[in-house]
Order: sequence, then C-alpha cells, then structure tokens
Amino acid sequence: METEAIEVGIVMQRIALQNRWQPYQWRPLEIVGEAVTPDGAGRCLRAEDGDTRWLFPGFEVRLFSDEAEGYFLNINAAAPCWFIMWRLDQVDGVEVALPKTVTLSYNEAARLMDGGEQVDTLPLSPATLERLVAFTQVHYQPEHKRKRKHPSFEGGAEVERMARAEGGQHGS
Repeated sequence: METEAIEVGIVMQRIALQNRWQPYQWRPLEIVGEAVTPDGAGRCLRAEDGDTRWLFPGFEVRLFSDEAEGYFLNINAAAPCWFIMWRLDQVDGVEVALPKTVTLSYNEAARLMDGGEQVDTLPLSPATLERLVAFTQVHYQPEHKRKRKHPSFEGGAEVERMARAEGGQHGS
C-alpha cells in the first residue's frame, strides 16, 4: 500500500569555508511544500560569494507499507527528519548539488549510504511527523524475536550427529 504523494521542493545551499582543501560546502537548507518553478527545473535563488542557494522543485514523497520499519526508526530517532540524497552536477554550466531522492525511511537512507551516496537530513515539520506517525501506527508490525535453539551439551542424538559430522571434516 502507498499513500498520496507529499510534493516538496528542496533548497540547497553552498556556503564558503575557510579551508584550503575545500573552499565551500553544499548542504540541504530547507524543504518547502509544493514548490513550483515555471518550467519545473531548478533555479538559482541567490548567488553570492559566501552564500549560494538553489531551489529544486517537483519531488514526490510517498509512504509505502513495506517501508514501515524505516519510518518507525525515523519517528523514534532523537530528531525525526527528511533524508535527501544528492550529487554534484552541472546546471547551466555551474557545479550545483542536485537532489536526486527524498525519503522519510531510515532504512532507505541507509541503503543509499551503503551504496556510496551522499545523504543529508533536514528536520521534519510537526504536520509531516504527525502524518508519518499515523501511517506507521497502521502499517508497522514489529518482528517478534525468536529464540534460537542451541543443542544440548548434556548428550543426546543431536550432539552425537554434530560430533560425527565434525569428526568427518577433520579426518578422524
């Protein structure tokens, strides 16, 4: 099951750093609701030496029942958040941090990071958090931990079978 899309835009910011190896840093600055640009493309909002900002509209975030565990982990974190995956790319001949994916699933963000992607966070608004909590309460079923049965060390058929198998492996 999936929900209706939450339409958002992302404002990415480039700030100057006092560092000889890295002159600037990109980071997501803000999630804006239903951001629209005339052609649907990213646009520069500010272009100053120490502070450049770009708006990228048109991201649809849907909640899926099979990601409920990831939403549960997000809402139970110290600071529930949006996860924004981005890459450096060229826009109008300028290198810009271009958002590629937005998610609310902790697990999906972890998979992206495991794949070597850059993922940053922004805090959730109370309204989005409320929506995420409601969805998670309906769709998340914690997996019950099962005890693993260990073989008895007091003897018995299973221990004898293990000993024979191990003896055969070692050439005894």
